[in-house]
Amino acid sequence: MVRYQKYDETTLELSPGEINEVVRDEHPEVLQRQLNLTRILLLVVVAVVVVPRIVSVFRWSGTMGQPRPVTPRGELASWEKTTTDLFAQVSPSVVYLTTRSRVADPFYRRAIEVDAGSGSGFMWDELGHIVTNFHVLQEASSAQVVMWDHSSYEATLVGGSPDHDLAVLRINAPPEKLKPVLIGASGELLVGQAVFAIGNPFGLSQTLTTGIVSAKSRTIQSPTGRAIEEVIQIDAAINPGNSGGPLMDSAGRLIGVNTAIYSPSGTSAGVGFAIPIDTVNRVVPQIIASGRYEPPQMGIRVNQELSDAITRRLDLDGVMIMEVIEGGGADRAGLRGTILGRQELVQLGDVITSIEGNAVDSMDQLMETLDRYGRGRAVNVQYWREGESRSTEVVLQ
Repeated sequence: MVRYQKYDETTLELSPGEINEVVRDEHPEVLQRQLNLTRILLLVVVAVVVVPRIVSVFRWSGTMGQPRPVTPRGELASWEKTTTDLFAQVSPSVVYLTTRSRVADPFYRRAIEVDAGSGSGFMWDELGHIVTNFHVLQEASSAQVVMWDHSSYEATLVGGSPDHDLAVLRINAPPEKLKPVLIGASGELLVGQAVFAIGNPFGLSQTLTTGIVSAKSRTIQSPTGRAIEEVIQIDAAINPGNSGGPLMDSAGRLIGVNTAIYSPSGTSAGVGFAIPIDTVNRVVPQIIASGRYEPPQMGIRVNQELSDAITRRLDLDGVMIMEVIEGGGADRAGLRGTILGRQELVQLGDVITSIEGNAVDSMDQLMETLDRYGRGRAVNVQYWREGESRSTEVVLQ
């Protein structure tokens, strides 16, 4: 029981339920205040807890949220437009190569073809000739060419030059699909100049990477071990599958053929190499014409072992002529070879020391130097004879 005192100071002993009845009867304003307070508290709870949850549900369901308006982009930056225009111009000339190799099947005792690899190439002319790297086709017995529009053609091998890591294929495709690249010049390139590579790294067709000319006049090894001179070093990403693809300048002209990377991991490390177009433009026409590349010749024969022994004794750096071929360029220029007697050296051949100012001290270096010049070109040859240095003009054949 609870003691309750009324307004008239009368004291009653009532139960809690009886007190509520008395309060409701004698103090209705108190009950109203309690009800109002309860309503306010309920509204606060709804506002703080329930409404945010409902709004969140509607927002995620998309019934309340609306897409944000798109901000107009405006014109592309000039350098972006250069890149997009270049890709649109050149990409139809770039092809994806897949190769197959014939191997022996010991179980069925017959030859079968298996996937050998992939690479890139580009359209050289409107006759369907495609240029790529020799190493892309080195182990292949057949090659498939996939064009920019995903059409596919079986390719035939025209020929190649392993010393330059270049090869030429040909496809029989409709004329409208044969879009040759524009030809530039590599001799005029500047370090820091922008370059663009298009190819199929890791089989991802029509991939564009960009960079700069990092250095010029690098030397790399060809598949035969011979040196390839005047190679362009670039930092555009070159990866497996880019081999044989075109390297372009900002005018969309071909300036090189992407051929190798320098990377401990085998993937791009920012050091790539491209065979210069000046070399490509000298070698490829010969491959198309005859199926192979024949380097220019002076018309001499050299015995490297004897040449090294004689030049060391004479304290000279050069290549001693062992024999002058009759009717050749060296013969017409008056150069002379070595004459050996039975027991002694009768006449010492001329020792070639430089060609067009480029020093030579081995037969390989002599051939690499001559390879910079085409047949029919007259080159200045400096040589040593009888204790003095001389020079003459030799027409290469």
